[in-house]
Amino acid sequence: MSHITKKLLLSIVIINFRTPKFITDCLSTLFPELEEIDARVVVVDNHSEDASPMLIKEWLAEHDKDSKVLFIQSDTNAGFSAGNNLGIKALDAKYYLLLNSDTLVRPGAIQSILDTIALYPKAGLVSPRLEWTDGTGQESCFRYPNPFSEFMASAQTGFIDRMLNRYIVPMPVQTRLAGPEWTSFACVLIRREVFQQIGLLDEGYFMYFEDTEFCHRARKAGWEIMHNPEARVIHLHGGSSPLEQNKSLKKRLPSYYYESRTRLFFQTNGRLGLIVANLMWWLGRMVSKSRQLLGRSDKAAIKDQWIDIWTNWLNPLKKYTHPDA
Repeated sequence: MSHITKKLLLSIVIINFRTPKFITDCLSTLFPELEEIDARVVVVDNHSEDASPMLIKEWLAEHDKDSKVLFIQSDTNAGFSAGNNLGIKALDAKYYLLLNSDTLVRPGAIQSILDTIALYPKAGLVSPRLEWTDGTGQESCFRYPNPFSEFMASAQTGFIDRMLNRYIVPMPVQTRLAGPEWTSFACVLIRREVFQQIGLLDEGYFMYFEDTEFCHRARKAGWEIMHNPEARVIHLHGGSSPLEQNKSLKKRLPSYYYESRTRLFFQTNGRLGLIVANLMWWLGRMVSKSRQLLGRSDKAAIKDQWIDIWTNWLNPLKKYTHPDA
């Protein structure tokens, strides 16, 4: 991947965008797990333009006695995929772990997923169980988005969900080794050969759905996606995007979310699939609105979503440019 001749067993890539406390907390849990592993960490600052690079460097000077961390500052904020690609290319390793800054690694998690990928040679990607601080599991295994899932997401009707449950994108929290269609990139281990065969993350995705697309590409190339819930990683959901908070408050979602959604449907289902998915979302919205007439609450209403889903539909591969870039 890089000009460095010595190949590590593991390179861990973490992106910082104005989250220095998350970074240092994450590294505090990570360092003990790497004592017996031939590994290094690459922290990529995605052009934060705040004090976080300085704060992280000061923390590393005090705590990174073994020089495990390579700190890279990007001169632009080109998004999650671009930042990770910069980190991936920085070091030569057998495996690459993409790790969100808002994670805390439970004891034994890194070795567990390394053991899993070594045991299953067809596994191109392995993810751990994601959970809250109290140990409650989070959804981290998924099916591909599809027109029926768009219909269900906007209809928000229990009867329809039960009838079409095989199309629901989030899978239940897994309790044993599983093979989902795609898995969360909050924490994922990827074999070097996968990148060599299909390329790096698609930098046309600024944020969101890049994990879905990469897993889709990997599976098409014959690799399996595996999930081992015995490896456990806390995911705090407190990173660099306002998406989850906006969803809960029914506020308008960032434009890059819809641009990524459009790109994904176009790449995996073609232009017709994208149009059908949007029309199915509208059909589901009609179901949701009809429930309002019966006095039910409108669970599906996110501001301007009815029009935002058509973002870039005529130019679905248009690349997002962050205003801070």
